[in-house]
Amino acid sequence: MKRRIPVTLSVGGLLVGLVILTAVVSAVWTPADPTHVQVSDRLKGPAPGYLLGTDQVGRDELSRLMAGATNTLVIGIATVVIALGVGVPVGGLAALYRGRLEDATMRLSDVLLAFPAILLAILFAAVFQPSRFTAMAAIGIALVPVFARVVRGAGLQVMQQEYVTIVRTYGGSNAWIFLRHLLPNVSSVLIVQATVAFAVAILAEAALSYLGLGTPPPTPSWGRMLSESQTFLDRAPLLAIWPGVAIALSVLGFNLLGDGLRDLLDPVINESLGPGR
Repeated sequence: MKRRIPVTLSVGGLLVGLVILTAVVSAVWTPADPTHVQVSDRLKGPAPGYLLGTDQVGRDELSRLMAGATNTLVIGIATVVIALGVGVPVGGLAALYRGRLEDATMRLSDVLLAFPAILLAILFAAVFQPSRFTAMAAIGIALVPVFARVVRGAGLQVMQQEYVTIVRTYGGSNAWIFLRHLLPNVSSVLIVQATVAFAVAILAEAALSYLGLGTPPPTPSWGRMLSESQTFLDRAPLLAIWPGVAIALSVLGFNLLGDGLRDLLDPVINESLGPGR
């Protein structure tokens, strides 16, 4: 019987697709140069030449929002890749070897979980210069324990299966079990967690940029656009609304996408603890 696609998956996919499309289009075209300053056109409202108006120095708001989508996706992808690249092997080692190694990795995860991404970024900024790389590294490291725990939890179920015992009996190595059986069986869980982590990364990057610890100017960033607009709320409230809506819709989209994927894949996750295909 054909499975019904959850509404949350459709809505989330639509919002995420819109963000991705905006980022792709902005890489080759924007209505104006996002960094071009035209002081004579500052704080203009929506008009034919400026569909969403201009900011405090006359930069086109629509172009900056489009370029900000690219910045958001780049940071989101980088942080999720960092979290996956470190968290998956750590969680896999904990599930495969158990004992002291499992205790050590899980206690280290507990320590990292005590540091929110924003606090970790502040610590990074105190040592290194605030930058896009600093934000990506801080958010990515903060998300490592989440993926490590997800892989460990799902991996422990895989390791209890009879086929794993048979593989060990015939001399299968831990590396083979990890690549051939553990990873394929936790991939569905990782996909869901990656979409949720992407939403967390977007929100964390916006918060860091708002505090001046994220992407430095002149690169457009939704969080910094929101921060810069607060001085002009009485004169140009739309300057705060546009980036705020962009952040909210992006985070909502990835969260809905994650919920939809979980609803779609949960039965598969529960039934797929068999040999990796």
